[in-house]
Amino acid sequence: MRLIPHAFGLAAAALFATTTLCTPSFAADPAPATAAAPAKPADPNAVVATVNGEKITLSDVQTAMIFLPPQMRQLPPNLIFPMLVNQLADQKAILITAQKEGLDKKPETQQMMVNASNIALQNAWLSEQVMPHLNDDAVKQYYDQNYAGKPAEKEVHARHILVKTEAEANDVIKKLKAGADFGKLAAEVSTDKGSAQQNGGDLGWFKKTDMIPAFSDAAFAMKKGEISSTPVKSQYGYHVIQVLDTRTDPVPTLDAVRDKIRQALIQKYVREAVDKATNQVKIVRFDPNTGKPLADAPAPAAAPKK
Repeated sequence: MRLIPHAFGLAAAALFATTTLCTPSFAADPAPATAAAPAKPADPNAVVATVNGEKITLSDVQTAMIFLPPQMRQLPPNLIFPMLVNQLADQKAILITAQKEGLDKKPETQQMMVNASNIALQNAWLSEQVMPHLNDDAVKQYYDQNYAGKPAEKEVHARHILVKTEAEANDVIKKLKAGADFGKLAAEVSTDKGSAQQNGGDLGWFKKTDMIPAFSDAAFAMKKGEISSTPVKSQYGYHVIQVLDTRTDPVPTLDAVRDKIRQALIQKYVREAVDKATNQVKIVRFDPNTGKPLADAPAPAAAPKK
């Protein structure tokens, strides 16, 4: 159990997790070119397969490449290329068969197609709003503002035993002073079963802001090897803390946090884009039981009378 809730980014940010700004290029012939005669860039409209006469082009393969997991994109092109062609051919065959059987005429299928189209349009708009800002300059600026020049941050490695009452916590402290094993006692009595059962209450390394204030203030005021002499109260109960070690975490390099910064910027830009869109429309929320506007949402200016 972590003692402070993790921050959750916008779900929309995940849309860009595997996006790349460059399009891979495949040669029509997977055989490597010689140094003396480099391969001529292939025509994106070159046909690489047909299914019932419907074309699959090199451009289709290049687009499919973008959505591969990063580890797959590292494979040699002569391995990825035939795999993607086969996959696209299979997809095309399914599509043709589904249309032949009239599945695209069913209302539920048409609704799914509309939903998919709407999602694609939303993603395309978000991409246009976000990707132009997601460049090296923005990453560097974020690093300079949030990492560079900041003092090294202290970290603590601690474990704890969490109980419901102060009396129970005092009893735990008494037993520890008498020589009881901290890990075994945590497994026996701690209500934080996540940390107690697996590793004797060990919470690992954390920064002061990673935990709730009451817990952090106590832990960061203690020395290596020290056990709290009085219970530490929080909204979760009463903690008995042991600090196992302390260290100073150096400022990370730009390369070490580049991906983390990109994700932070994506969340920021997506939020700004969503705000931009919602500020251009009027949103009214209704009670589904009464059909009336909710109290926290103003009624439409010219709402028709029922």
